[in-house]
Amino acid sequence: MNTPYLLPAMLTLAAGTYALRWTGPALRHRLRLSPRMIHLLDTGALILLAALVATATLPTGSGELGIALPAGVTVGGLLAWRRAPLLVTVLVAAATTALLRLAGVH
Repeated sequence: MNTPYLLPAMLTLAAGTYALRWTGPALRHRLRLSPRMIHLLDTGALILLAALVATATLPTGSGELGIALPAGVTVGGLLAWRRAPLLVTVLVAAATTALLRLAGVH
């Protein structure tokens, strides 16, 4: 690893993330979106969530999937779809997977 470039890269990414997060509140009252654009953004968020759920349930490297991981991801996806808080969604999904694995269901 080339460590002299690591700190500048981290600082650049941090500054870019901060700038992107700042633009939302800064442009909130200056930018008006049409109802169609709002609908498209909502649909895009749903498609992104579905893609995240789909990719999280695929096996990673070992080729062995089991049922615990897809069950946890499905529970998390359902909670996110029902607009549960993010922390609750993550904790319940992780607990579902952990409890199934603890019960011997892999």
